[in-house]
Amino acid sequence: MKPIRSAICALTCLLLPAVTSAQDSLPFPPVPSGSKAGPTIAQSVYAPAKPVDRLPADAPNVLIIMLDDVGPALPETYGGPIHTPTLSRIANSGISYNSFHNAAMCSPTRAALLTGRNHHRVGFGQIAELANDWDGYTGHWPATTASLAKVLGYYGYETAAFGKWHNTPAEQTTSQGPFDRWPTGRLVGFDYFYGFLAGESSQWEPAVVENTIRLPAPHREGYHFTNDMTDKAVSWLRRHKAVYPDKPFLMYWAPGASHGPHHIFKEWADKYKGKFDAGWDVEREKIFAHQKQLGWIPGDTRLTPRPATLAAWNSIPEDEKPFHRRLMEVFAGFTEHADTQAGMLVDELERLGLRDNTLIIYIWGDNGSSAEGQHGTISELLAQNGIPSEIKDHIRALNELGGLDVLGSNKTDNMYHAGWAWAGSTPFQGTKLNASHFGGTRTPLAISWPRSIKADKTPRTQFHHVNDIVPTLYDVIGIKAPGKVDGVTQQPMDGVSMKYTFADARVPGRKGAQYFEVMGDRGIYAEGWFAAVWGPRIPWVPGVPPGIATWSPDKDTWLLYDLGSDFSQAVDLSGRNAERLARMKALFDKEAEANLVYPVGGGLWSVVWSPQSAPQNPATEFEYTQDVVGIPEFAGPKVGARSNLVVIEAELKPDSAGVLYALGAFSGGLSLWVDKGKLSFEYNLFEIERTRLESAAPLPLGKVKIEVETRIAAPRGAADIAVRVNGIEMAKGRVPRTAALAFTANDAFDVGIDSYSPVSLAYFDRAPFKFNGRIDRVHIKYLH
Repeated sequence: MKPIRSAICALTCLLLPAVTSAQDSLPFPPVPSGSKAGPTIAQSVYAPAKPVDRLPADAPNVLIIMLDDVGPALPETYGGPIHTPTLSRIANSGISYNSFHNAAMCSPTRAALLTGRNHHRVGFGQIAELANDWDGYTGHWPATTASLAKVLGYYGYETAAFGKWHNTPAEQTTSQGPFDRWPTGRLVGFDYFYGFLAGESSQWEPAVVENTIRLPAPHREGYHFTNDMTDKAVSWLRRHKAVYPDKPFLMYWAPGASHGPHHIFKEWADKYKGKFDAGWDVEREKIFAHQKQLGWIPGDTRLTPRPATLAAWNSIPEDEKPFHRRLMEVFAGFTEHADTQAGMLVDELERLGLRDNTLIIYIWGDNGSSAEGQHGTISELLAQNGIPSEIKDHIRALNELGGLDVLGSNKTDNMYHAGWAWAGSTPFQGTKLNASHFGGTRTPLAISWPRSIKADKTPRTQFHHVNDIVPTLYDVIGIKAPGKVDGVTQQPMDGVSMKYTFADARVPGRKGAQYFEVMGDRGIYAEGWFAAVWGPRIPWVPGVPPGIATWSPDKDTWLLYDLGSDFSQAVDLSGRNAERLARMKALFDKEAEANLVYPVGGGLWSVVWSPQSAPQNPATEFEYTQDVVGIPEFAGPKVGARSNLVVIEAELKPDSAGVLYALGAFSGGLSLWVDKGKLSFEYNLFEIERTRLESAAPLPLGKVKIEVETRIAAPRGAADIAVRVNGIEMAKGRVPRTAALAFTANDAFDVGIDSYSPVSLAYFDRAPFKFNGRIDRVHIKYLH
């Protein structure tokens, strides 16, 4: 036996890496025992093998901070109007990049950031809630693209993620799982997660998940999610230091800020009162001058003009301007608050003595500023559902709730006018969802690592992308991207290491070709040039563009920019350099085919051609009991968008009160409840239209059968509602318009309670308004 065991030991030891070497196949093989077993303890030798150190002794801690929907021109660190003390702190103690890029949309950027691959290669050519069946758009993270957390975890890092996730299939976010694509799931690999899974959330009543447990809504005064997630992150750091003082950590901290809804305490918004009174055109000019003054952008940069499809500030009616000013003040306060909360992490690293050897990567935005609020809104999913509205509708509804000071509270899901997003993109043309122009994709990056990076205020101008972060960290730590993980052969890295820029701001860039594509809006970078195509859908133009169903990418007009002399993509050279443009177009096609981009524009499928094919529960009948609550909307019954019959078997008493079932939130949803002997139904179309039905006759007592029948003739069309009790019609009415896609991204369907944000003002102050009686059964069936 001894020769065999010795041979196995020798082979295994050869497979184990030295401290600074790297493993091609993960996980590592088990370390053989150093002890020798005999028939008895007396005949045995107990000599445990020393733990194998997979990492260099000075392997750095890693903290990745990434904000959401914040444009490149916003932080005061680089010339913008919003106070960003933490970003400035990181930049001033390290280095900054002014030609760093994201993927122009939330889920795609996060997939690329955490894997080192292009976003379509990870199945995220579209956000998780609008995924489809083409390989590049599935929203299903593949085992062939192991995450940074999984790889570093195998090497010995402790890993945690906080805040917004947005990379789990929308239909798999219920408390029943499956959990393999959740942050702590086997295909992703974080040790700990605290945050929300969807693309956005109320910051006051969020649907928070801790690891794989869905938590109840806080419903308490003074709560805000960014504060909550920061407190959890600080606690995690303290536990890490206490329990694993010799292990490095990876922390991914990505708040919901400043994605809509823009929710923040009034005092933070009030910091910006009057600051934006001159409007977005003037603000853009001020930012541009300041960017040049700081040397953040080249002195010969041109300020691109306002698109013809975007309103000038002077064209806004005077009585609407206070609304638009306050929307921007709220956004600015929300953003400063998030940056300040990030500073608490840096403070804690210093208190724990970890700051010197912590590599902090601060990515200012997973995409550019969002123009999805379009003309300004108190309920942002109006636009995503393709429902037109007028500003007067929003102001009227807002005034009914208490006026401008309600903006930012839990009674609105406000988003600012697209003009403010354009100002936040200075000096560029695009916004979020524009993969063709840098307002959508270019984001400031600051890196600080006191032990190894000397502070230098000279901007790094090398062209880089979020897919370069993982290769950079592997390079810094001294490991390589594994060829196999958990027995699965890995796709090659698309990113390249940026470590070569740490010590030299002017070293030539090493990035090869990089494509960009979101819903048909696309571009390609190579050798200092950029070719671009505006997509068929302009983010700030409301509704579904006419003729989009017959759009073909073959008919699009390409533009060409020389980035060496044109920092802002202001001068189209396509007419003067046809040969280079042809090469760039061919290069895009090559990259698109290799990276699963085809069909170009595939991300539009669930937006334009087939909204009902968006991720959802495939069932057509549903059976619920009273203990079934918190079903995420994308996994629940679409009772607001499809014809259906809801049958409730319950027991009513003289004092019966509470919600029987609810879907959505105060920003949009529907609810059926009992109160003061009456049965009420409300269809809340994103706050601007509330249709309330109420029973006139007294409700019977005892066991009852309640039916709510909804007939919707066409997507976004009217709905005819009939409410019956024991076969007798108690109320009926017509909802003028309906939500075709969804009411919310992160709220829920509930039985016997309205668990997160309350749908109706009628019981807003009594939320979650739990039903005080018994519900035996809720059956839901789609009608044809």
